[in-house]
Amino acid sequence: MNEIIEMKTNSLENKKTTQEPIQQFLGKLKEKMKQVYHQRGDIDKYSQQRGLPPFVLREIMACNPLSIGIPKAYGGRGALMSENLALLEAASYESLALSLTFGINSALFLQPVGKYAQEEAKSAVFKRFIENRNMGGLMITEPDFGSDALSMQTYFQESDGQFHIKGKKHWAGLTGWADFWLLTARRKNSDGDLQRDIDFFICDVTKPDQSIKVEEFYDNLGLYQIPYGRNHIDVKIPEAQHLKPHSTGVKMMLDLLHRSRMQFPGMAIGFIHRIMDEAIAHCKQRFIGGRSLITYDQVQERLSKLQASFTICSAMCSNSAKKAGVENDLTGIGIEANAVKSVVTDLMQQAAQSLTQLVGAQAYKLSHLGGRGIVDSRPFQIFEGSNDILYAQISEGIVKQMRKLKEKNLFNFLKEYELTNRSADQLKDLFNFELDLQLPQRKLVELGQVIGRVISMDMVHRLADEGFRNDMIEGGLNMLRQEIQQTMSSFSLQANDLVVVDYQENSSWLKYSL
Repeated sequence: MNEIIEMKTNSLENKKTTQEPIQQFLGKLKEKMKQVYHQRGDIDKYSQQRGLPPFVLREIMACNPLSIGIPKAYGGRGALMSENLALLEAASYESLALSLTFGINSALFLQPVGKYAQEEAKSAVFKRFIENRNMGGLMITEPDFGSDALSMQTYFQESDGQFHIKGKKHWAGLTGWADFWLLTARRKNSDGDLQRDIDFFICDVTKPDQSIKVEEFYDNLGLYQIPYGRNHIDVKIPEAQHLKPHSTGVKMMLDLLHRSRMQFPGMAIGFIHRIMDEAIAHCKQRFIGGRSLITYDQVQERLSKLQASFTICSAMCSNSAKKAGVENDLTGIGIEANAVKSVVTDLMQQAAQSLTQLVGAQAYKLSHLGGRGIVDSRPFQIFEGSNDILYAQISEGIVKQMRKLKEKNLFNFLKEYELTNRSADQLKDLFNFELDLQLPQRKLVELGQVIGRVISMDMVHRLADEGFRNDMIEGGLNMLRQEIQQTMSSFSLQANDLVVVDYQENSSWLKYSL
């Protein structure tokens, strides 16, 4: 009898751990996307409508792509960061909205559940993802507290082994679609005050007392295939669905958000790759004045910058694959995570703008990859931290470290800093000055833009060490140097212009032209 049990156990373990190679797994997904987006339907038409035809998501989810974010012990592929980034890349080559759907499920739900959830809830959630193709998302943002997440007003009170959560959340991707939500809330004390720390709960909307009411679906500009809206929260969550931080809830949130930001390159690289391919193909086929468009110098500059963006994004993917696994604590990598997210999303928007410029009027349509790409990539510069805020936070982190070291010379700091020491020497003439450690906010943003690109240069150098082709490495480094030089020119100007609120008096050109 014991031998039979052992044989069954071994058979189950083999079933859980035997996986087809990732390229084969992704090959099946790519073939399925080809069928639903190009053979059975038209992605350009889908992209002009809200949501997706039911068969599209059903067919894609039949490949069980989200198994990549689930540990092997629960029937998944192992939650490997390299595989997750590869999944996002494959999806974003066809659809940025689909890639973001996968990203929401993996980075904002499956990974934190796998790391912080209690065993009872974890096993039940993963089972339904594997067997029923369920989906999950994260609710942090509130109508009155967007970037100021620590001031959220959604609260919970505990009684009889349950957590009663009340509040409002909005702009959660997959609103109305997801079967599970990670809800964030603050504990309300007996005196009515809210504690500073933040707690996370798994909400199963299919269960009694856990239903979330969607008050309004938003008419989001772009990413039409993903629903967003405003949600009314009044749910009772069992104790087993309360996530357990390793220290504090705020640090758990930082670990989660930093890991998510480190995965943005996965969504970006497929998107930029597709735009690069479309741009090159168009410029080879299009003739202006009897010449192929690709022979024009300005066109070459745009195309070379698209390739440079692809190279930079490749370097970020390689870096994240090594650093951003769920086994690592990412609480303290704010500067790096912010740099990755902000720089790569700037590159996404620049790529879409370039394709639209190269193609011309035809690209100024929602049905075209260029026009659609502009509105689909734009929110990436806003959600999970507006880029302006993230750039300022990068500078604040650098200034804090310089104060601690009692170092005022920017070059001296950067040449020793682990994220910039590969590139600092190449930029000495730009950074060899004493930095004012009391910078105004606008200068913090500019300096953050510069530091983010120096950090990106270091990643490109490390990609070169791994054997990436040298001509594309040079292109990536050259574009980053150019952007750094341009921003440093602006940084050196001491303009402190302020808005004139009562501007109406003496501000009409017509008055002085009569």
